[in-house]
Amino acid sequence: MTLLGILAAFVAGAVIAFQTESLPIGLFSGIGIGFVLARLQTLTQAVTRLQGEIAELRRAQAGPRTAAPAPEASVAAPPTPTQEAATDAVAPIATSIPEEAAPAPAAPIATPAAEPLRVPSPRAAEAAPSAPGLVENLAAALKRWFTEGNVPVKIGMLVLFAGVAALLKLASDQGWLSVPIEFRLAGVAAAAIAGLAFGWRQRRLRRSFALGLQGGAIGVLLLTVFAAFRLYGLLPPGAAFALMLVLVAGAGVLAVLQDSLALAVLGILAGFAAPILISTGSGNHVVLFAYYALLNLAVLAIAWLRPWRALNLLGFFFTYAIGTAWGVLRYRSELFASTEPFLLIYFAIYLAIPVLYARRRDPQRRDLVDGTLVFGNPLVAFALQAALLEGARLPLAYSALALAAIYALLAWRLLPRERLRVLGESFAVLAVGFATLAVPLALSARSTACTFALEGAALVWLGLRQGRLLPRLSGLLLQALAAAAFGFGLFVDGTAGAMPIANGNFIGALLIAGAAFVSAWLHGRTPTRPPLALPLYLWGLAWWLGAGLGEIDRFVDPAFQVHAAFAFASLTALLAALTWRRLSSAALAWTAAAMVAVALLFVLDGVDGGSPLYRPVPLAALAAYAVFGGYALRVLRDGPALPLRVAHLCWLWTWTAAAALLLFQLAARAQLADGWGLGLAALPLVAAFALALLRPALLAPPVGERFAEHRPALLVSQAIAGAIVFVALLAHAGGAAPLPFVPLLNPVELAQIGLLLCLARWLSDPATADFPPPLRTLSLAVAGFAFVTMATLRAVHHYEGVSWGAPLWDSNPAQTALTVVWSLGGVLAWIRGSRRGQRALWLAGAVLMGLVLAKLLLIDRLRLGNLFGIASFIAYGLLCTVIGYFAPAPARAPAEKENA
Repeated sequence: MTLLGILAAFVAGAVIAFQTESLPIGLFSGIGIGFVLARLQTLTQAVTRLQGEIAELRRAQAGPRTAAPAPEASVAAPPTPTQEAATDAVAPIATSIPEEAAPAPAAPIATPAAEPLRVPSPRAAEAAPSAPGLVENLAAALKRWFTEGNVPVKIGMLVLFAGVAALLKLASDQGWLSVPIEFRLAGVAAAAIAGLAFGWRQRRLRRSFALGLQGGAIGVLLLTVFAAFRLYGLLPPGAAFALMLVLVAGAGVLAVLQDSLALAVLGILAGFAAPILISTGSGNHVVLFAYYALLNLAVLAIAWLRPWRALNLLGFFFTYAIGTAWGVLRYRSELFASTEPFLLIYFAIYLAIPVLYARRRDPQRRDLVDGTLVFGNPLVAFALQAALLEGARLPLAYSALALAAIYALLAWRLLPRERLRVLGESFAVLAVGFATLAVPLALSARSTACTFALEGAALVWLGLRQGRLLPRLSGLLLQALAAAAFGFGLFVDGTAGAMPIANGNFIGALLIAGAAFVSAWLHGRTPTRPPLALPLYLWGLAWWLGAGLGEIDRFVDPAFQVHAAFAFASLTALLAALTWRRLSSAALAWTAAAMVAVALLFVLDGVDGGSPLYRPVPLAALAAYAVFGGYALRVLRDGPALPLRVAHLCWLWTWTAAAALLLFQLAARAQLADGWGLGLAALPLVAAFALALLRPALLAPPVGERFAEHRPALLVSQAIAGAIVFVALLAHAGGAAPLPFVPLLNPVELAQIGLLLCLARWLSDPATADFPPPLRTLSLAVAGFAFVTMATLRAVHHYEGVSWGAPLWDSNPAQTALTVVWSLGGVLAWIRGSRRGQRALWLAGAVLMGLVLAKLLLIDRLRLGNLFGIASFIAYGLLCTVIGYFAPAPARAPAEKENA
């Protein structure tokens, strides 16, 4: 049923696309029809289930009231009160039984005294279920039509319907059914207005339906105005813009009156899109920003009445996104005076909206404060202000100071109010932040001695030793000031010594890093353990990495800087692992794992044309990684599981990527065809995937038996990478020069076959036991179909000399070959499934034949011409009808029937 519904929706969407000459309209129409069919099926099943439950309940209620007729009647004793009540309860049922259905009274006879007295009661007629309505009958008829009988014949009827529809389109193209475009657009607009009016009338009885109809009608009207202006030139820009503005305002009014967020969102989206759709390229930014200011004022007015966060966020996003795009493309310094006021207006609007939002929300709710607008508005506005000022430090400092004053004033007003205290605290934080930011923007930088960082570490030690807070905080502050002074010194005077490592920049950064490491170690070994050890360690690690990378940037040839950084990361991994062996800190283990893992990024960087790996410097970097990284993994195999897992997985992937890149570069150096480079590059992945599946012990070193813990994760990552590579290879021509091209034996297709075999083996691996079997079969079937399709196109490309790419898809040999191959596979599967009673195989053939149908509708018709396309539709429909005669659908299994 699902398959046939999809085919029906597809055919209907294709017909609509052909009639309207618009693929998007046909696509969305097909989706809508498919959705309606799916909902119809769901409703039908629900109604059938409810009817069965109602019948069961009626039988259960009628059962206790029904007395089976006794073979012999007995003399009734005088009724007891309980018996009288029972008789009274049954009497209404008995009166509804026709006289001819009532049992004839029996002659009184004597009954033994020991036999219990029984009261005869008439039989209760079981209430008949109510007859199904029109909708139920229609749904049942549709379900029977799509699931019973000879399905191929019915598919053929659908295709014949498509052929007739295409014939009608041909008649329309020939002018037999031509209607002026003005009348078409007017008819569409009139229908949309009628739908809008009907939706307004139904707003109380059927709210969901009415709101959906109103939104759809407004959307159709907007599209009609756009088509009349942009596509057909029937409206001038001013009139089109005014009509769109009226529609947007109407959507907002309807949204507020009916308390509908969906309508408001539709209106705001249409409002922001209107200038883009109606734009004539005049570039008048004042008009554009003034319009957006009015639109944002409308958002502010709605926020005064309704706490609709989604509407506020949409307005915020579109306003600043469009403003930023305009600034990047069009802004010049002489436009500052005409642009700055609008930035201030937007900032003020989205400064007020969070306050209104918080006033309208329930104070007990957790989302009382809209953090996105509260913090995002000043940050985005300040960034845009910096762009408008083009980096002028003093004006930007004044701007930061003004923001600090505004937020301080708001915090002062809101903090006394219990309901808005959280919002006031947020504004207070922003005030402090912008006031702090104004200081470095206004003052000049001054250098200081980095030895102050060591003094700061000493103060930290003293404070922890004596248990005093003030010396510890003073030491941390002194280290921060030393780092700031060092950074300002680099900014003012970036010169360094002539010798690597033995220069002031490196030594100063090393002193700051060392002081941070010492402070982290002191905090970590303190019994009370203040929560500063990890931040201090990360601070020191950042300075260590910055010092090393800075030396590489200054003293290493740019062609080999990536490989030097590769070796430096390996050295850092080794040092962190050795330190972890003595201190057993999780941060050190993660550092070693991260440095081993980050090497993968350095290898992948060589894909973009870096230095070839077969040169001495890259090989030396790989050797350093093998020694340092391998020893770090050997140390970490006794450590925590997660860092070891990350490090070893990235270790294996680094060597796989390095081998792939090396083979690719060697193939390019030997001037082989691109198919050899791609096939050889995929070979390490195939080999590693096969080893992980069949011989995992070969991949275990240097972590040994602990590899079994993360082998499933490696298989999953290899399967994902293999699928990506398989899909990527589908798009390549697969040249095999200097050898001749042989289908299925060229490098690209051999690599794809290897990947398919590995993926099939992985899908049957016990590690993927939870993978649904139907999904496994479907995945392999889709991959096999794609492989056969592209192999067919490659053969046409190499043997027919058709250019690879778009001309290949448009060529007659390629389209004919695809039609033959697909049709052959579909017909064989269809007939074989019917003969053997294998419904799954028969359905697979049906899917493939449906794909051929899609090809006929979308490609062959355009290629062969209108008349031949129509003939193709009708011929295909007749072919389905003939196949339906020779190969009908096999019967369903009992379980399948029950599921259906």
